[in-house]
Order: sequence, then structure tokens, then C-alpha cells
Amino acid sequence: MDRHGVQIRPFDAAEDLAKLSAIWFAASLKAHSFIGEARLIEQRRLIEEEYLPKAVTFVACLDGQPVGFISLLGSFVGGIFVAPDRQGAGIGRKLIAHALDQTGELTLEVYIANTQAMAFYRKLGFRELSRRDIDDSGLPFPNATLRLDQPIFALTPRLTVRGTE
Repeated sequence: MDRHGVQIRPFDAAEDLAKLSAIWFAASLKAHSFIGEARLIEQRRLIEEEYLPKAVTFVACLDGQPVGFISLLGSFVGGIFVAPDRQGAGIGRKLIAHALDQTGELTLEVYIANTQAMAFYRKLGFRELSRRDIDDSGLPFPNATLRLDQPIFALTPRLTVRGTE
């Protein structure tokens, strides 16, 4: 366990699927409200049946309970979501750091209207590669493609070494 109590572990479908789906839905309602709840309900089924089972997913846990996750397709971040009541506590940063350690670089797509996520990724050192005016469903929700290969600053807390033995 690290000094903040957050542990990152591999996804266990039997234990995690319903919990991560609930985190995805709550976080999506907050971050992607412009899409509409009905559409998010449709997408939730795809998250459960397609995306989580096909991706390499890491789960952030606090006191043994999932509070966030990141799903990778190679070095592409298919999704990163943190429970709304846990956002701002460094969990997303830890998930990005863990994924970057696994892959050496990360790319992702983000809705431009999700200004909180855009600011988060820029703060971590992601740079914009391109934009498109429609999303994967052909709807008019602009997306940006971002990449991280050299973070602006350390993504994980630094350890202080006191003296030598």
C-alpha cells in the first residue's frame, strides 16, 4: 500500500464488472452530461459486454474497494474513470502513472466539452495531436487525440531518502 492508501491491481471480471460499470456511469453522467443520460445508459451495456472484457484494465482501490480504473488497448487509453466523490485526490494521476509504466507512452481521445478532463491531461503533460468534429457514433461531439510520452513532472510522489546506512 502506498502512503495515500490507494492500491492498483488487475481487473477481476467476477469481482469488478458491476462496480466498475457503476463508477463509469456515475463519472460519465458528471463528465459527459452533454451526451444525455439515455445514450449513456446504452453505452453502459457496451462497457460491460465489450470494452471492459477486451481491454487490459487496472483497478484503483481504497480500503479494498474500487474507486477508479483505467482500461488499455495497447498504449491507447480506452477509458479512465474515477468515482465522482473520489475525484481530485490523485487517483487518476496514479492510474495514468501506472499505465505509463506499463506501456512507455499513452494516447487517448477525449471529448473537448469535458473541460475538466482536458485540463487534467494537459497538466500531466499530454499534448494534442489532432481533433475531429464527430465522435465514434457519428454524433457532433468534438474529440481531441492526446499523447503522453514524457510527463511534464513526476506522476507519482517522490520518495525522500534520509541519510545512508
